[in-house]
Amino acid sequence: MKAPTTMWTMVYKVYKEIVPEVHMILDEWRKKAETIEDDELREYALESVNENTFHNEGGGVFALLTKEKVRKDVLWFIVSYQVICDYLDSLCDQSDSLDPNDFRSLHEALRQALHPGTLDDSVYYEHRGQKNDNGFLRELVATCQEKVAAFPGFEETQASMEELSLHYRNLQVYKHVKKEDREPLLIKWYEETKEEYPQLARMRWYEFAASTGSTLGVYALAAYASKGKMKRETAVKIKDSYFPYAQGLHILLDYFIDQEEDLADDELNFCAYYRDEEDMVERIGVFKSEAEENLKTMTDASFHTLIHKGIIAIYLADEKVQNDPEIKRVANRMIRFGGISTLFFYLNSWVFRRVGDKEKAA
Repeated sequence: MKAPTTMWTMVYKVYKEIVPEVHMILDEWRKKAETIEDDELREYALESVNENTFHNEGGGVFALLTKEKVRKDVLWFIVSYQVICDYLDSLCDQSDSLDPNDFRSLHEALRQALHPGTLDDSVYYEHRGQKNDNGFLRELVATCQEKVAAFPGFEETQASMEELSLHYRNLQVYKHVKKEDREPLLIKWYEETKEEYPQLARMRWYEFAASTGSTLGVYALAAYASKGKMKRETAVKIKDSYFPYAQGLHILLDYFIDQEEDLADDELNFCAYYRDEEDMVERIGVFKSEAEENLKTMTDASFHTLIHKGIIAIYLADEKVQNDPEIKRVANRMIRFGGISTLFFYLNSWVFRRVGDKEKAA
């Protein structure tokens, strides 16, 4: 089965084949979360399932790359891995301790998710009083391990998936520590890491940090691993096609739409570091162009380019943008540099979100 390469086919398959399956998997994790006895952990677990459907639907699109007989397993991995990310993010956001050791221990779950045979849940909550999640996090990790272990190309993709996962885990530690420590730690991390990645020299430290906060590369690698054996060089090429620019664009847009909310909550927002609107729009345009060039070299290039354009559209169609005239004005500039495909996805996403809102209200 070939991956969709046209706007119409992509939208049809996402809404008809991916979204319903993603919702079914989320329902299963919701049932598990509801059994957690600890009130706070249950609240965070349910929040990770109920309030981040958009993350799971977006990640689930990569399952369209796979053969139909393994698509469900790929979706189970993607949704389970994403729920771990969102659950741990909530735990770190709400932490009173601001302890980097706590954040590192919690994110051991993501490392284990990509290393079958290393399941040890004793470390997750070792630095906090709340420990009894009724096996919620352990079961998420076990599900990820079970799925990736069965992918025929996992041995070749594991190192690249772990590399991206480690970047993500480091970001989650550094961005949640004491406010005065965040920027120095992130800058130090950037200076150390750019020695390994020459392309990072063309980035600013906060753009590098943004590029590590996406799971797109992990999901692309998982999808290809499910299809069959591959060369390790192929896995590295997939990783490099998404990191840093395609992933960076994804997260910069995420921070762009959250600017007002983060300002009100005194939260770290990487878009706040740009000199002004012109600087931000220009740099996001650079990320868009660089990402397109990298994705064009991939197998299924048309599919990945459509995802790239769809990401721009979906974020800019978000209600946070639509309800803020100033942010919407800037967003319209970005829609224009995305081209006709982005405009199509933008309009489609806008309609789809409103249909979904009506269904929830009914």
